[in-house]
Amino acid sequence: MVTSTQRRRPCTMSALLIGAALAASLTGCGEQRHGTTTAASGSASPEASQTPGPGASPYVEPGVVDGAPHNGENNAYRRPGDMSPASEEAAQAEAARIGPVLKRLHKAKKWDPESVRAALTGELGYKIEKYGSKGKVLSGNLIVSAMRSRYENDQYVTPEGTMIGLRVRDDACVTAFVQPTNYEAKANGPFMETGCVEPPVGH
Repeated sequence: MVTSTQRRRPCTMSALLIGAALAASLTGCGEQRHGTTTAASGSASPEASQTPGPGASPYVEPGVVDGAPHNGENNAYRRPGDMSPASEEAAQAEAARIGPVLKRLHKAKKWDPESVRAALTGELGYKIEKYGSKGKVLSGNLIVSAMRSRYENDQYVTPEGTMIGLRVRDDACVTAFVQPTNYEAKANGPFMETGCVEPPVGH
């Protein structure tokens, strides 16, 4: 005679086996799903790949060779503004006029502001900028000045040479210089703080 306890035992064993199989199946699915997601993404998330490593500065900008923090922001004043295509063409034409004059002055070793000013106004017809009481430009479009002084050997020294800025249009300049070692005249947009004159390296 089969008792009720003996009848329940196979059912209990079956339930246990089904439960174990279900648990294994669920665990396997979870692992498989995780693996599929990782493979589908292909690589780590952009956020993870951009996280600086231990000891790295969080302020280092991409593309900065020396890793200086805020390099681009700190040097924004040294970036010239944008020019329209027509303005760039006009500025290039003026740079082409100024270049040969600077070459001749350089060859003659006349890189002082007086000689440069006389050549650019006398030969090329530029007018020196004149300002009103509030700094507004009243006339002219040319700036000629001595090179900026710099600190060397515990004193400020002014290198030989001349800086030149020519305003061609509101968005176009010729920035130039002539000094004992070399000379240059190039077309560019105005600088944020110094207009058509090359800004200093340090602020």
